[in-house]
Amino acid sequence: MLQPDRSASTFGNGDGQRYAPVARKPEPVCGLGDFVIAAAALDHGHIYGQCNGLVEAGATLKWVFDPDPAKVEAFRQVFPQAQAADSLEVILDDPEVRLVAAAAVPSERCALGLRVMDSGKDYFTDKTPFTELSQLAEARAKALETGRKYMVYYSERLHAESAVYAGRLVREGAIGRVVQVMGTGPHRLGSGRPDWFFRKRDYGGILCDIGSHQIEQFLYYADCRDARVAHSKVGNYRSPSYPELEDFGDATLIGDNGATGYFRVDWMTPDGLGTWGDGRTVILGTDGYIELRKYIDVARERTGNHVYLVNHEGEFHFAVDGQVGYPFFGELILDCLQRTENAMTQEHAFKAAELCLIAQRDAVRVTG
Repeated sequence: MLQPDRSASTFGNGDGQRYAPVARKPEPVCGLGDFVIAAAALDHGHIYGQCNGLVEAGATLKWVFDPDPAKVEAFRQVFPQAQAADSLEVILDDPEVRLVAAAAVPSERCALGLRVMDSGKDYFTDKTPFTELSQLAEARAKALETGRKYMVYYSERLHAESAVYAGRLVREGAIGRVVQVMGTGPHRLGSGRPDWFFRKRDYGGILCDIGSHQIEQFLYYADCRDARVAHSKVGNYRSPSYPELEDFGDATLIGDNGATGYFRVDWMTPDGLGTWGDGRTVILGTDGYIELRKYIDVARERTGNHVYLVNHEGEFHFAVDGQVGYPFFGELILDCLQRTENAMTQEHAFKAAELCLIAQRDAVRVTG
């Protein structure tokens, strides 16, 4: 059996040195006070990752607001520098604040974003950014009207070092032209979920919600500007007490450059797995393939961020945990300051959202 090497060296026929990551993380891109942000709508735990990524990249977190004081207090335990705002208006009226990060109930994310953009600030929302195509149309119009950003935390690529490193390998031509991307996004349902999590009008459906990660990755790795949904399915296999919950979904897409994508998402992670989900991505190219074992290497390593590369030079394994960092956040800060689009284009963020909404709308229900 091939054994992983935590030093990020290689196995197989080649030495892999030109592929190996350098053990460094991006430095902050700005100084204290140069880029002030606020947090609002603490309905999903992803707000912690959103803010942590920005703070590590140099952002100054000034405010936090949520109607629930308990959520605010929990947030300030992690980010004590954030002042508790009495209202959202305090944040929106503060001229120092350049960006508002938020993780509202999915169906409420667009309305909040429109208010933020109307106040002259950029908006950074958790995925999924919309639950209806009409919301997407409103956000597109508002982005054109205000010139503000409506950025999305597609964390399964942006906040996973294996996914970041795979992007570098693809761009460097390690596997040739990408022809297919396959992804799995299993999650553990667990307990203690809020009521909105089980209401479809609030969470939007499984393909709209966690499927958005997978579609964004397909567009990015396959370098597609657009795609069409060839087929999609949803079902409820093991959650009959929650009839509006979809615990399974999958979809097939065809990109505008001929690449294809397939993904499966579910809420069926068994209790025996050592983490919340065995997320995997396989990127097939004309000259090789890459597999990501993002969060665990089942029955071998409890660590995540394993990258496997096979091409004409040989077989390689890179354990990149702590080796790559998360450049998106610094790039986003600079994009907001300089009005550029290096972290992610607005159209890419919106296109991923559009395709997940279409996949959800057109999905065949396979159970129930």
